[in-house]
Amino acid sequence: MTLLPGARQICDKPFKVSPGYERGCAVEIINLGATDGLPTVQWDAVNEKLDAGSAPAPDAHNARTTWLTTVNQDGSPHVTAVGAIWLDGTYWFQTGKGTRKARNVERDARCSIAVSIRDADVVFEGDAALVTDARIVARVAKAWADNGWPAEPAEGGSGITAPFNAPSQGPPPWNVYRVTPRSATVVLGTEPGGLTRFKF
Repeated sequence: MTLLPGARQICDKPFKVSPGYERGCAVEIINLGATDGLPTVQWDAVNEKLDAGSAPAPDAHNARTTWLTTVNQDGSPHVTAVGAIWLDGTYWFQTGKGTRKARNVERDARCSIAVSIRDADVVFEGDAALVTDARIVARVAKAWADNGWPAEPAEGGSGITAPFNAPSQGPPPWNVYRVTPRSATVVLGTEPGGLTRFKF
């Protein structure tokens, strides 16, 4: 493999994405700010903030705003705010069966998730997959409930329901999707700064 300038290969040990969840290794860590003298972003610090549900600032009103981009049929991007949650080293989102994002990922699983955390912005690129395993759906619903949105498994267990959701999601039950990340790009907004891409 030919590495880009500022890149390094990390394959000597499993790459910890989140506590209890590891990938085989990070194939490549690319310091996109190397030519400007910026240090490589440390994934462990970013991961801690994601696990903690870190808001962009202590009193930020947009602490849970997560942006999902999917691919429309004509190849153009569709960007929308979603109620996503970080769990087991990845993002999960929910939506109604008839929504554009649901139709888009059914046709083309490629997507990205963008979020601001304390002192940094993070963009994940990956593939979304519908989750129908009732045990997994229940676990994700509990995580949402533990974070303030009273979601619970719908009857039959393959979707979720809650007393409220964004009207654009349509009626419950709502489908749950898991985003399997292929890469993450992190921009640090505080000194010493940093711009790094992690390819998983």
